[in-house]
Amino acid sequence: MEIKNKQTFGQKLKAYTKRPGSGFLAVLVMLSTIITFVVMAFLVVFIMVKGLPYITPDLFSLTYNSENVSLMPALVNTLSMTGISLLIAVPTGVFAAIFLVEYAKRGSKLVGLIRITAETLSGIPSIVYGLFGLLFFATTLKWGYSMLSGSFTLMIMILPLIMRTTEEALKSVPDSYREASFGLGAGKLRTVFRIVLPSAIPGILAGIILATGRIVGETAALIYTAGTVAQIPKNLMGSGRTLAVHMYVLSSEGLHMNQAYATAVVLLLIVLGINWLSGFIAKRIVKG
Repeated sequence: MEIKNKQTFGQKLKAYTKRPGSGFLAVLVMLSTIITFVVMAFLVVFIMVKGLPYITPDLFSLTYNSENVSLMPALVNTLSMTGISLLIAVPTGVFAAIFLVEYAKRGSKLVGLIRITAETLSGIPSIVYGLFGLLFFATTLKWGYSMLSGSFTLMIMILPLIMRTTEEALKSVPDSYREASFGLGAGKLRTVFRIVLPSAIPGILAGIILATGRIVGETAALIYTAGTVAQIPKNLMGSGRTLAVHMYVLSSEGLHMNQAYATAVVLLLIVLGINWLSGFIAKRIVKG
């Protein structure tokens, strides 16, 4: 087996020698992979080294003041705002993608218009969403600087992302699955929800992870809609800051940089936890 592997490697090396372009591309791909891994590892290690020594019990106090610089109110606001945004955006985006892939006529102008609109919305800067949320949710609807204004603004931001990733996940499911289901007498609705959707779950969860990461790391849109008050609001109409906004405020003030790094560590751990949980759920669903 070892000789075979050596021969295979030798054959590849000989092919690269005969075709310098292929060898150059192979080296370029390898270097890109190594650079990406090194950069990510450096960022994670840098944040951990800077922030871990300053994670103290005071950072997790229920109330914020200038002495403890607690991140707990921001953490609670982040989790609640993420939950509200996903609760609205995920069903809407998934059902819209199901309509585009399974029910809409292929080649329809309406489908093309919806896709172009979704791609355009995905490229709009977050500050534009923040200004829209300020003018529409906070001013026109008179919700003010509130958790509800921030959640609905985030919902609009992540909706195109969830819709597009779900659409691609549904397209990746082979048509033979659908044909086999129809051949067994299942209807369109049963085929979609019992055959197609479970097969597309890993791709859908990948989109939800990306959307969650955008929610957790958003600052510009929330400053204009949810506000920067460092407290847990009594209801959805109250103002509050998320972890990303909390970290931005601390770093902009320049007085609590150590606590800002500690907040970054907590933010990083939350994202890693969400990724692990979604991967675990995807594996359980696929095996089931």
